[in-house]
Amino acid sequence: HPHICSLYDVGREGETDFLVMEFLEGESLADRLAKGPLPTEQILRYGIEIADALDKAHRQGIVHRDLKPGNIMITKTGVKLLDFGLAKPFQRSLHATGRESTAAGRDPMARNSLTALPTAVGGPNLTEAGTVLGTFQYMAPEQLEGGEADGRSDIFAFGAVLYEMTTGRKAFQGKSQASLIGSILRDDPPSVMEVAPMVPPALNRVVKTCLAKDPEDRFQTAHDAKLQLEWIAEGGSQAGLPAPVVARRKNREKLAWGVAAVAALAAAALGYGFWNRAPKPPRVVRFEIAIPPNVLAIDSPRISPDGQTLAFNATDAQGKTQIWIRSLNALSAQPLPGTEGTTRPFWSPDSRYLGFMAGGKLQKIDVTGGPPTKICDAPTGSDGTWSPRGVILFDGTGNDPIQRVSASGGTPVAAVKGDAKRKEAQVGWPEFMPDGNHFIYMSINQKVDDSAYRIGSLDSTETKAFAPAQTMLTYAPPGYLLFVKDRTLVAQPFDAKAMKATGEPMPVAEKIGTDSVGLARFSVSRDGVLAYRQGESGSRLVWVDRAGKELDTLGEPGEYTNPALSPSGDRLALDLLDPRGGKSDIWIRDMARGVNSRFTFAPGNAFCPVWSPNGDTIVFASDRDGAPGLYAKAASGQGEERLLLKATEQIIPTSFTPDGRFLLYYARDPKTGFDILALSMTGEPKSIPFAAAAFNELVPKVSPDGRFIAYGSNESGRNEIYVQSYPTPSGKWQISTGGGADPSWRADGKELYYRAPDQKLMAVEIAQAGGPLQAGIPKALFQGRIAVGVTRNKYVPSADGQRFLFVGPLGRDAMTPTTVVLNWFAGLGK
Repeated sequence: HPHICSLYDVGREGETDFLVMEFLEGESLADRLAKGPLPTEQILRYGIEIADALDKAHRQGIVHRDLKPGNIMITKTGVKLLDFGLAKPFQRSLHATGRESTAAGRDPMARNSLTALPTAVGGPNLTEAGTVLGTFQYMAPEQLEGGEADGRSDIFAFGAVLYEMTTGRKAFQGKSQASLIGSILRDDPPSVMEVAPMVPPALNRVVKTCLAKDPEDRFQTAHDAKLQLEWIAEGGSQAGLPAPVVARRKNREKLAWGVAAVAALAAAALGYGFWNRAPKPPRVVRFEIAIPPNVLAIDSPRISPDGQTLAFNATDAQGKTQIWIRSLNALSAQPLPGTEGTTRPFWSPDSRYLGFMAGGKLQKIDVTGGPPTKICDAPTGSDGTWSPRGVILFDGTGNDPIQRVSASGGTPVAAVKGDAKRKEAQVGWPEFMPDGNHFIYMSINQKVDDSAYRIGSLDSTETKAFAPAQTMLTYAPPGYLLFVKDRTLVAQPFDAKAMKATGEPMPVAEKIGTDSVGLARFSVSRDGVLAYRQGESGSRLVWVDRAGKELDTLGEPGEYTNPALSPSGDRLALDLLDPRGGKSDIWIRDMARGVNSRFTFAPGNAFCPVWSPNGDTIVFASDRDGAPGLYAKAASGQGEERLLLKATEQIIPTSFTPDGRFLLYYARDPKTGFDILALSMTGEPKSIPFAAAAFNELVPKVSPDGRFIAYGSNESGRNEIYVQSYPTPSGKWQISTGGGADPSWRADGKELYYRAPDQKLMAVEIAQAGGPLQAGIPKALFQGRIAVGVTRNKYVPSADGQRFLFVGPLGRDAMTPTTVVLNWFAGLGK
């Protein structure tokens, strides 16, 4: 059989027996599953081939009895079923229904005790004879009970393999042999669609049928399972309904009734057609999609280009932020595994992939299943757009350029840079036009009122302005530009060929939320499906204790980021965005009086405040002159701001040395990525490199005694927290063990905090005593609750480490459902 490994010869050389088998090039299915679930197309293809191979073996009277991913090879020509070492012949008999079934004499081995199982749970999946035969995770209940193993036992194992191919998880798990056996005998695994929501419903039904506890409830032959998988692969599951597996006689009865029903419907449709020949305009249909249960924060909806699937970022009650997706013909949304810690997703033109930023990388993921794939490094990447030509444009923060990269991977290059002559402070939010060559983006001016929409193309570096900017702009067929103006979503008639507006804007929906400048909560498909969310946006400042329990909320909700407590703890500096003007300024909150006072007033954005050790000065970053820089101002608010350092790339201040002589910051270098430097605060300003390897070194925080610097680096392939001696880098220690970001010291230096990739707040005990640093084992304090869209500095600890101030989500009470409108353009002007 083409999908069973061939055996060419059997022989004996001296005392050694040998087999001569087909040489195969490829990898085992077990190795492939170590990388994550498979795409639906591969699941169906491999599943059909495995079922066909099993059917061939069963028709020859052979039961495999040890079907598992380790015994399946993936080659260029498809799968190959291996290792029939536990196979045994069985007899076939006929039921009264005429269906062929299996029966076997009881295997004497199968009657042995279950107390000496051959493989430890979590250990290697080795096959041993002598007790119950097979590998536990894939064994049918009747095998575990010492009963007869026939073809339907292989079908159960086949279901477990399909489950793992679809979800990337084993169908049955346990902490011990006994608990694993109990799970197989008693429990049903979670539905495939709970883990992989984009899997065809019919495939979910196939897996469930294969895994039925009673052999009589499973597919009775592998041929039946193969037929169902072929039907799904041919598109039969598009209706969203599983195919019934019934007796032929019932099929004939249903067929007769079905023919009669179809004939009646055809006659009715024909009569209606004659009666209603006149074409009718498309009808506007509007409905709401509720916020998923257990979700505390949700970002802008992203409808797929084909109008079939909604994607959005959401944070659940456990603090995990990831992409969720919901098919419009489904009843609920499901999180997409592998997308934790992402920014706003964007769709591929064929609606198959989602692009997103996570961990300083631009990635893509197949929504039908499979792990994320890295496209390129994008340390400050934020929003993207995907051309039918296979090109992705994405923006960054501050004065970062809009960059382009191949969707298949590569090194990004600048596509659009901010123009100092036009006094551009930022360029971003690119959106491709229908031709896949031209794109629209926003040019944010130092004077916000002078911001504009501009048009560029992949073939040229020249761009041109065509309208004053409002918020994120999207082209919508058959010929409109959609954007939000004064919280009203409007449609501007637009000629995509001439690249110019052709009429007056028309209102589409009111009270549209805007997360920040350019980030309006709407999206539109190419076939007339519009999705938007109304209501307020922003975050709240929340104090929590070491167990994560909320203690207090500071002030009213707002667009807060980057909180920083003064050394005495009586004042809080933070960024606050004005959604109306799209400008971020530093504000200071008097913690005792509960009063907020504006601290910066200059053009451009001001962000990331840092207190001096004595609390009399605040240093912050700003892009006010069209280029990034560091500025200082008296914390009292009196006096002029003074420029400390001007840069050409993004620059972020983070902490002072205890004596106030140096300011630590990190800045982007075109060649080495983000580097850490120390700026002299006495005499002539001078920057001294601290960590400038060919990796990203981020968020340096000086220890309270000034002897160490904690920071993040991706030198191991993922971002981890390190501590290095200062000022001489003589010692270096890795602190985090499974990824980490945003380090912060306790005021006495005896504890270091950081965020784990799943947003848990971690604490590590630190012992110094004047000697080398000694770090304890990281311990999780609680699951952080962080507002969607917040990037840097998501928390700050109190001096004693007993409380933590988080930039948290608004909560369910402040969230509104997503509104979906079909044929939205049909309602214009009404």
